[in-house]
Amino acid sequence: MIKLSRENLRIPKFEKPVYVVAGGLTDYRKRYPEKNSCQLCTEAIRMAVEQNDLKVSPDELRSMVNWCVYSQFADHFGDQLLAAAKIHDYLGFDPLGNIEVKTGGATGGSAVLSAAQAVASGYANCVPVVGWERMDEVSTKVGNSYIASAACKDFESELGWMYASYYALMAQRYQFENNVPRETLAQIAVKNHEYACYSPYAQSPGKYSIEEVLKNDIVSHPLSFLECCTMSVGSAVLFLADEETAYKLTDQPILLKAICGGSHTLRTADRRHMPILLLPNETEETYKDYFTGDRADWPGFSSFLASRMAAYLAYNMAGIKDPVEDFDLLETHDAFTISDIQTYEDIGLRPYGRGREFIESGDAYFEGRLPTNLSGGLIGTMHAVGATGIFQIVELLWQLQNKWEKFHADPELWHRYGKNKPSDFRNLQVENARRACAISHAGTGSHVTCAILEKP
Repeated sequence: MIKLSRENLRIPKFEKPVYVVAGGLTDYRKRYPEKNSCQLCTEAIRMAVEQNDLKVSPDELRSMVNWCVYSQFADHFGDQLLAAAKIHDYLGFDPLGNIEVKTGGATGGSAVLSAAQAVASGYANCVPVVGWERMDEVSTKVGNSYIASAACKDFESELGWMYASYYALMAQRYQFENNVPRETLAQIAVKNHEYACYSPYAQSPGKYSIEEVLKNDIVSHPLSFLECCTMSVGSAVLFLADEETAYKLTDQPILLKAICGGSHTLRTADRRHMPILLLPNETEETYKDYFTGDRADWPGFSSFLASRMAAYLAYNMAGIKDPVEDFDLLETHDAFTISDIQTYEDIGLRPYGRGREFIESGDAYFEGRLPTNLSGGLIGTMHAVGATGIFQIVELLWQLQNKWEKFHADPELWHRYGKNKPSDFRNLQVENARRACAISHAGTGSHVTCAILEKP
């Protein structure tokens, strides 16, 4: 049994406040042959510096940058080692120092964490975080095998070289332990595909019924195609800054109140039983009857210790007492419908074993207590892996700045990407949103970051 020490659970702190000041995106597509990765990153950074109502010119902003962080999941896709150096040169940031971050599916979140540490320590005071993925230069089958190699190649890869197979086993185990109907998982897919209909950036928008999701072709039982994330090409950019620099750049900086990381063994079979790590809204009484029936251990094969660890640290760092009450918005890493419902429990939206209540209650919807993945998430909008965790925070930034409509409703923006704004478009701006959370997740839970943003 693993037992964490007091120092293991030390709550991080920033020496200086860290702010998010601007964000930019491309649209996301299955294939993007007309633009290379450098062009996509340039497009995203241009949106960040030219369309975020900054108080300085693009040249002035460039002159304020003193460190850069890059985020790409796999060199394999673009067949270019040191791709970050190429992007850095193309964006004109040389000879400034830079670093490229890779932590699987959590690469984007980890890159933001790295940039935040640079600002919080005083090492830098203005840091662009640039993420992208080029997933269209290989076949879907080869791409799946590349992604699957982020799990343990000695064991998990033998399940079929496809992450859907790994999560299908988790779905089977989770349903066995918690008696969750398939219809509940399908609800998540229906919700996220629909919200993607209102995003000009989205790759896989659609209005489906629960029945259509359940009758869709199976990728790996029980998960259907509509319950799995997209493989995408695209980029996302954020600018982080210290307080003085942030207010020079914008009148609406958003405080990055906390961002923390957790991890767990790459091979899921190595995950040993331990006492449940309690979040601020839980007590030992919460789980007095948990280890009964079909549940023998925790985190087992149906929970993510990395997510729980990241949330534990970030909640305590930011003073979060009850996530459903304290957050106004949430972006989860919905790579599969099953991983989404697992995350509901890992971050304390419901106790372990009761994650279904969060989606079934309506809390996760735009009209609910904690609107979740209004961006369309990974299932509806994108999973250009190196950009994903950054994309989540860009969407939350615009919500907290009350700019969601500016970046989603403009017909010209839709036309830019060869689309027409839907006639039934919905404004998904959450009124008076003050605090938001983003979960960036890798592998079968090997790395996770939890970011908390707040209006100052």
